[in-house]
Amino acid sequence: MDEHNKLSLGIDLSKPMTHGEYHAYWDRLARIEIRMIGKYGECHHNLGDVFYYESPYKRPEGVCTALLHVIDLYVWRAAMGFPSWNEEDPRVHRIHCPDHTGTVWAVRRVED
Repeated sequence: MDEHNKLSLGIDLSKPMTHGEYHAYWDRLARIEIRMIGKYGECHHNLGDVFYYESPYKRPEGVCTALLHVIDLYVWRAAMGFPSWNEEDPRVHRIHCPDHTGTVWAVRRVED
């Protein structure tokens, strides 16, 4: 792979992190926004609903647990700035809830 095309998450993994370096990196993680952008079936959430993860470990309250199960897989990716497969906007991960007629959510970092 061409060195210029490698993804960098801004972490030097060639040496162990100190406790302070770990906390400094953790402090740089962004909040994560999840926003409903599509609704195709029954759901107690409404189009446009927005919830926030304060950190990848702190789930938002009031969100369907089945949806959180699916979205949790992408929260760390978004928090670290890992690009999605979305060609229109690689900063946004579009995730469908587990119900085949359910909802679609945009998962993205909240930049300060």
